[in-house]
Amino acid sequence: MPFKLQSLFSLCPLLKSPPLVQLLFTFLHFSSCINTSPFPFFPLSNSSQILKKELHFFHISRIKGKKSRIFLYRQYCIVYTMLSFTPLQSKPTPTSNSNRFSNLTNPTSSTSRRRHFSVSSPSEVSHHRGRRRLSIKAIDAAQPYDYEALVSNQYAQSGRLKIGIVGFGNFGQFLAKSFVTKGHVVLAHSRTDYSQIANSLGVSFFQDPHDLCEQHPDVIVLCTSIISTETVLRSLPIQRLKRNTLFVDVLSVKEFPKNIFLQLLPTHFDILCTHPMFGPESGKDSWKDLIFMFDKVRIGEGRSRTARVDKFLDIFEKEGCRMVPMTCAEHDKHAAGSQFITHTMGRVLEKLGLETTPINTKGYETLLNLVDNTSSDSFDLYYGLFMYNKNAMEELERLDLAFEALKKELFGHLHDLLRKQLFGKAEEAGQRRVLTKLPRNGYALPAPSSDAVKPENN
Repeated sequence: MPFKLQSLFSLCPLLKSPPLVQLLFTFLHFSSCINTSPFPFFPLSNSSQILKKELHFFHISRIKGKKSRIFLYRQYCIVYTMLSFTPLQSKPTPTSNSNRFSNLTNPTSSTSRRRHFSVSSPSEVSHHRGRRRLSIKAIDAAQPYDYEALVSNQYAQSGRLKIGIVGFGNFGQFLAKSFVTKGHVVLAHSRTDYSQIANSLGVSFFQDPHDLCEQHPDVIVLCTSIISTETVLRSLPIQRLKRNTLFVDVLSVKEFPKNIFLQLLPTHFDILCTHPMFGPESGKDSWKDLIFMFDKVRIGEGRSRTARVDKFLDIFEKEGCRMVPMTCAEHDKHAAGSQFITHTMGRVLEKLGLETTPINTKGYETLLNLVDNTSSDSFDLYYGLFMYNKNAMEELERLDLAFEALKKELFGHLHDLLRKQLFGKAEEAGQRRVLTKLPRNGYALPAPSSDAVKPENN
C-alpha cells in the first residue's frame, strides 16, 4: 500500500505544531521543484497526489481549535497551489507494492527514476508533438513567505483608521462620506436605526454601543447635539475600548466638551477638540478653504499616538480645509461674536417670514440664504450655542443695546422732522411766547402784551 502522509505525522507528534507543518510544506515544495524526493520511502511521483488527497483530512481531524484549523487549511491551499506546478507532469510508471518501498533497501535505485528537464531539437519536438511534456497549472502562485505582499499590506494598513461615529444624524453622515472615500473603516452608532443609510455609505452600523466598542475603533467621534453630549458619553461602555483610544468632538462650543472629557474619561484616553466651521449645507460641494479648528487637549506620549492624531487631521487637510490651531477658550470667545450672532440674526429674520420677490437685490438674496442655512439646523444647536458658551449672554446683551441705540437714533431723526412740521413758522420768525412768571392757582392767564412776550433765539 502507498505510504500515507497521515502515517508520517503520526510517527512524529511534533509535526502537529503549525510552524513545523509549514516548514515541512515548504520542504516538500522545494523538493518537487528540484525534482528530488524528500524521503526515500516517499516517492516524488506520488507526492502531489498524496498531499491533495490526505492533507485535508489531516488539517481538519488532527488539529484541535478553530484558529489552528483555519491556519493549517490556509497552508493546505498554498501547498495545493504550489504543487499544481511541477517540472514534469507525466504519468508515473506503475510499480508493484514490493518496489514501492525498495528505496529503503536500495536508495540508489530511486535516482534512476528521476526526471530531468532536457532541451529538445526541433525534430524531437515534432516527433513528440502528440505527447504533452509540460503542463503549467499555476503561474505566480502565492508563496508561504511572501515578504513583498506582507510589506505592501502593512503599508496600506498603516494609513487606515478605524473610526467610530457616535450620533449618526445629518452631520455624522456628512463626515462619514468623506471618511469612507479616504479609505478608512467607519463604524456608526445612534439611537435611531440608520442601518440602511449606513449600508449605502459603506458604514457598519451598530444599534448597541457595546457592539461598537467591542470593535476597538482607533477614534471615537462624538457627533451628538450639545445638550445631549454628557448623557451620551456617560452611556458609552468605555471599559470595552482600547486604553489609548482617541476621543474627538465636533461640537460648536469647545470649553464645555473639553471639561466633560477631562472629567469623565480616564487619563489614558487621548482628547482632541475640533470644530469644522461648516456643515452639510455650506460644505456640500467642497471643503476647500473652509476653516477647521482643532485643539490637542491631551495626547499621550508615543509615536503611534501622535501619528494617529495627524492621520485624523490629515483627512480634513487633504480635503482643502484651512487648518486653524486654537485653544478652546479662544474659540468660544470668537464664536460667540460670529457664529452665535449669525444664528441669532437668521432666527430673527425667520420669525419675520421673509419671502422672495421679483425685485430681489444681492443683499436680500444673502439674507434669504442666511435664513435657509440657520433654519436647517435644529433649535437644540442654537440653544446649545447660547447655553454652553459663557460669552453668548454678553453678545446677546450687546446686540440688544445696539438695537436700542439704532432705534433711538432713528426716532431722534423722526422727532426733529415732526418738530419742524409743527413749529416751523414760529421758529423761522425767531420768536416764541414765553411767560415771565406763572399766575397763582385759580387766577386766569394774563392777556398777551408786549411785556409778557420775549424774543427767543434757537
